[in-house]
Amino acid sequence: RNCPSHVIFEGKALNISLFQNYLKKFFNLTEEEGPAVRRGISPLNKKLAEMQRFFGLKITGSLDADTLAMMKKPRCGVPDEQVARFSTFEDNLKWEKTSLTYRIENYTPDMSVAEVDDSIYKALQVWAKVTPLRFTRIYSGIADIMISFGRWEHGDYYPFDGPNEVLAHAFPPGPGIGGDAHFDEDETFTFRSSTGYVLFMVAAHEFGHSLGLSHSDDPGALMYPVYSYSNPDTFVLPRDDVNGIQFLYGESKSRFR
Repeated sequence: RNCPSHVIFEGKALNISLFQNYLKKFFNLTEEEGPAVRRGISPLNKKLAEMQRFFGLKITGSLDADTLAMMKKPRCGVPDEQVARFSTFEDNLKWEKTSLTYRIENYTPDMSVAEVDDSIYKALQVWAKVTPLRFTRIYSGIADIMISFGRWEHGDYYPFDGPNEVLAHAFPPGPGIGGDAHFDEDETFTFRSSTGYVLFMVAAHEFGHSLGLSHSDDPGALMYPVYSYSNPDTFVLPRDDVNGIQFLYGESKSRFR
């Protein structure tokens, strides 16, 4: 059976593999055969509808301008398989301790070392402020959260994709690669500028994954998969994210930080 490689959309030929890859990467699209496919309910249409539901778009099950625009937005590389306000990974993966270590393995040339250090520290404090979690930096050896910048294939079988689209990804709590956060070096990361991607915002989101949160379908949440600019100096963790992280770890033990 020959499948078309392009579809005509608003007068332009679009490569099907582009949006198939998006749905495979973020919504677990698989190549299916069986009764549903024979009845004309293709896995592609089903996953398009799932994506549209997650992002609050009109649910058509077919490609439209809003869906295509959403696919092109810069975002996190972790899949969007669970649809909920805050959500956690399967089995409520979490750290079974509250004192965690982190290590910055390398640096982006986009920012000064001090700016990267400050961005990472403050991104972790976003979560520490509302939980009993404490983060200690180490400079050698294996930390719970290993932080690195890389491009394309960078050693974890989840290659990056060049500039824009996927900005970073992180792994849920666990041994080995669990908890680690990787940032795509093909992006332009910034300290405060709205030109490029604010490292603090991207890192705060990724550390949510490192601590056990998956994506939220609340567009105002930090754990919403699509990047949006916010000023790091005035950023306050939205309620949805607070609810999620406190579901896993409980409330902060101290009222003052």
